Amino acid sequence: MSEHSSLSPDILAAARRAELPDFSRWQEMVRATGGCAHPIRLQGERVTLDAATGEVLEVYRTADEPTGYLLTACGNRRAARCPACSEVYRDDTYHLILSGLRGGKGVPEDVSTHPRVFATFTAPSFGAVHTRREKGGKTLPCRPRRDNPVCEHGRLQECRVRHAENDPQIGQPICVDCYDYVGAVLWNAHAGELWRRFTQALPAAFARSLGITRAELRRRVRLSYAKVAEYQARGMVHFHAVIRLDGPGGPADHPPDWATVPTLERAIRQSAEHVAVPVPDASGDSSIVLRWGRELDVEPVYLDSGLEGMSDHRVASYIAKYATKGAESAGTVDRPIRHMREVAGLDVSEHARRMIYTCFVLADRPEYRGLLLRAWAHMLGYRGHFSTKSRRYSVRLGDLRQARADHRAAEARQARGLPDRPEHETVTHSEWRYAGSGYRHGEEFWAEIIRQRTATARRIAREREQRKTG
Repeated sequence: MSEHSSLSPDILAAARRAELPDFSRWQEMVRATGGCAHPIRLQGERVTLDAATGEVLEVYRTADEPTGYLLTACGNRRAARCPACSEVYRDDTYHLILSGLRGGKGVPEDVSTHPRVFATFTAPSFGAVHTRREKGGKTLPCRPRRDNPVCEHGRLQECRVRHAENDPQIGQPICVDCYDYVGAVLWNAHAGELWRRFTQALPAAFARSLGITRAELRRRVRLSYAKVAEYQARGMVHFHAVIRLDGPGGPADHPPDWATVPTLERAIRQSAEHVAVPVPDASGDSSIVLRWGRELDVEPVYLDSGLEGMSDHRVASYIAKYATKGAESAGTVDRPIRHMREVAGLDVSEHARRMIYTCFVLADRPEYRGLLLRAWAHMLGYRGHFSTKSRRYSVRLGDLRQARADHRAAEARQARGLPDRPEHETVTHSEWRYAGSGYRHGEEFWAEIIRQRTATARRIAREREQRKTG
């Protein structure tokens, strides 16, 4: 009997991969991607020239690589798709949010003294759903009712189960026939428009509360924000947002003394209450008006976690966590659905399946064709960005990525014995072509080890930074 007969085929494949002559260089590439789950293979070359003389300073060709290709990270923000790349995206989002609260990354530290709040905007109810309720550390019955009420479809409108945190029933309708799936899908499809109208209405509400015109407000105060979208278990999108008051010059300019957190909170609540988006009803005979839900939470953000409110670190961590989640957290899939015939075979919750079907049905109606519901059925109708910010809130994600790329380029130059920075201005010409993606047989084993080691190193570095910054 062979000494390897008891090993699984995957382990044997991984062992054979490690014996190949290009394995060491392949590992370096995977480490450079952070252990990306679906790296992209590129073939081509990069030529660096002296801008003044045209002299060739450096040439890189994948033909010279032992592997014959270069690996680059997929860059997917979703943890369900790529844990490694989503971790990078989460860290970048964390620093983007925190720099707008505490300063750093090019934002003045005085921004930490500006009034700011953490607001959560929810969807209205489209029908009773199972939920987990807690009070005093104890889990309460889901929906206790006194007289055992029954809906028009003959189903009990109560639930006395004390749902566990991961109970798949959470978010599912008490009665699927009572649930307004059309309204739910249309609300998701217009959630981005609701947010846009809210950002337009907020300055006007703020100006009214102060008794001044919007033009005068712009000369005295600037409103900045950063937000992220999150799916609730019931499949509805809601938004978490940091909203900050600056002087007219942005984060480097302190707002007037009368621009306070209570004034900002009142303006947010007034704007959220009145903003609306009218859309045609599915019957075509009337229209419906889409609004925010009644549950609007607005809390001040402080540097000190001991104060009555949320600390800036907690807010940044909270938003960054949800930046890597997608609709799959609501029981749906993380890829587009091309045909309605696919829906019946999807591994999704029954509630999500009905919302997906509703997207396909509504997509064929002329009044909803502009919503592209068929293309966004896997997102349960939501078609907006998952994270956005106003221009002056803080550093851009692109700036953070460029800084990381520059750092890696400097490390690579140092490893090759080249100066950190070229002596002269350079021009780079690159030609790349797609050569495939993902790992070949036996490579996933080693890539996962690299990902875990990278994630551990990042976690340790993050904890050190948090202890340093308090």
